Amino acid sequence: MMFRFRQPSVLPGFGLTLGFTLGYLGLIVLIPLAMAFTQAFHLSWDQFWHTVTAPRVLASYRLTFGAAFLAAVINTGFGFIIAWVLVRYPFPGKRLVDALVDLPFALPTAVAGITLAAIYSSNGWIGHALKPLGIKIAFTPLGVIVALVFISLPFVVRTVQPVLEDLEAEVEEAAASLGADRWQIFWRVIFPAVRPALLTGFTLAFARAIGEYGSVIFIAGNLPMISEITPLLIVSKLEQYDYSGAAAVSVVMLVISFMLLLVINLLQRWSRIRNGWEAVT
Repeated sequence: MMFRFRQPSVLPGFGLTLGFTLGYLGLIVLIPLAMAFTQAFHLSWDQFWHTVTAPRVLASYRLTFGAAFLAAVINTGFGFIIAWVLVRYPFPGKRLVDALVDLPFALPTAVAGITLAAIYSSNGWIGHALKPLGIKIAFTPLGVIVALVFISLPFVVRTVQPVLEDLEAEVEEAAASLGADRWQIFWRVIFPAVRPALLTGFTLAFARAIGEYGSVIFIAGNLPMISEITPLLIVSKLEQYDYSGAAAVSVVMLVISFMLLLVINLLQRWSRIRNGWEAVT
C-alpha cells in the first residue's frame, strides 16, 4: 500500500500561517457577523419580514444603495481623470495635489460631515451660490451623494494610479504611429489595461460608501423616508433597545452588499480573463 505525501511548499510555515489567518479572520470578521445573524434569529419569520420591509426601512435601502452606487460611478470617472493627470503630466504643486487625494482617509468622518454641511448649506460658500439656481444640496439626498463622493474618491485614484504608472507612454506612441486616433488609443490600448483596476476601484468605493455613517448624518438632514440612510436607522433602533430589529436590518444590508460585491468580483474576473485572451490572440 502506497501513501502519497503532499509536496512540501517552497515557502515554509504554510500550516502555521494559514492557522493564524483563519483564526484572525474568524475572530475579527466571522464571529461578529455570526452574532448579527444570531440576534436576528430571535425574531419570528413574520416579525423579521415586517421589520425589514417597513416603508421607512425600504426608503433607507433605496437611498443608501442608490447613493453609494452613484457616488462610486462618479468617482470611477473622475478618479480616472485625476489619476491620469497625476501620472502623465508634471505641474507645479503636483505633490500637494497627490497628498490631498488621501485627505479623506486621514480626516475624521464627523469633521468631513460638519465641513460639507457648512459649505453646502444655504448660507455656505457653495450652497449660497447655488441657491438662486434652485439647487439645494445640504439636508437632501443630493447631500448624501456629495458626502459619499468625498469619502470614497481615494479608493479609485489609488487603485488606478499604479496601473497607469506601469502603462508606458511608448505603447500609445506606437499606436499613434500606426494611424490610431486619440479615441482609438484610449479605447483599444488604455482602457483594456485599466479596466480591471477601474472595476476594483469601483468595488472599493461602493463598499466604502454603503457603510458610511459619520460624514453623512451631518449633511443628510436625516428625514425619514427622504434623507435617512440605513446605518442611521440601525443606530436609531439600537438607541431604542430594539437589538433584534437592528440586527435584522443589518443582516439584510449585509446579504445585499455581499451579493453585489460578489457580482462585481465576478465581473472583475471576467475582465481579467478577457484581457488575457485578447493578449494571447
